[in-house]
Amino acid sequence: MELLQHLFATGLSTITDVLPIAGIIFGFQLLVLRQKVPHLKQVLVGFVYVLVGLTLFLVGLEVALFPIGKLMAQQLTDPDFIQRAADAVSGKLAWNDYAWVYLFAAAIGFSTTIAEPALIAVAIKAQQVSGGTITVWGLRIAVAIGVAVGIALGAFRIVTGTPLHYYIIAGYIVVIIQTIYAPRIIIALAYDSGGVTTSTVTVPLVAALGLGLASNIPGRSALIDGFGLIAFASLFPIMSVMGYAQIGEWRARRFQKRQQPDAVQAKGSEDKGDV
Repeated sequence: MELLQHLFATGLSTITDVLPIAGIIFGFQLLVLRQKVPHLKQVLVGFVYVLVGLTLFLVGLEVALFPIGKLMAQQLTDPDFIQRAADAVSGKLAWNDYAWVYLFAAAIGFSTTIAEPALIAVAIKAQQVSGGTITVWGLRIAVAIGVAVGIALGAFRIVTGTPLHYYIIAGYIVVIIQTIYAPRIIIALAYDSGGVTTSTVTVPLVAALGLGLASNIPGRSALIDGFGLIAFASLFPIMSVMGYAQIGEWRARRFQKRQQPDAVQAKGSEDKGDV
């Protein structure tokens, strides 16, 4: 009964959130463009699906994903699990005692990004527009690796308590340098890839992980240290996607250099044959 009440309340909240969007779309279509809405029945059915899907998804976040992320962070930072002696002077564990935390952060970042619907949509469109030069799985894996590295580094920041802005400033310096040398075709896509990672699947688990770590590591503030992981999830995919393009460009140039001596040798053989 409590779950049904929760579903009903979340459904009403979802309707109030979606109605302004529907009002803008139908308003522009009818009042500005002065045209009927094409396939009105399908559009209305689609809105119903959106309302039902968002309601179930939001309830699932509150009931399952947020508690799981917080519980995993609590268990992984439990000294009984770490099974390492605390420092005799400070009474605190060292940063390298949290290796399982970094591994879990990287794994959850990679897996949630691979499953991210927004990234799948962008990757499909990128493959269509590029004519197959950029593959769906190539882009998804490149972005997922960036998120995995970023979330693991963000977990390290929470454990050590170092300021967030140091990492962000250093990261964007690297991004600026990469932007200068990366192929122009990939730059816009790389920046967009950093945005699609902060979507429906990744954000809830990453936020829950950050808050759970900050709440269970001594000396950390959930408000000051718990947030910021999503910034890492947005920044590092930009690096990884441009790096993916740069590696591909480097391999293509290397392949061409290997082909040139063979072509010259073949041409020399033809010239001798003519003589």
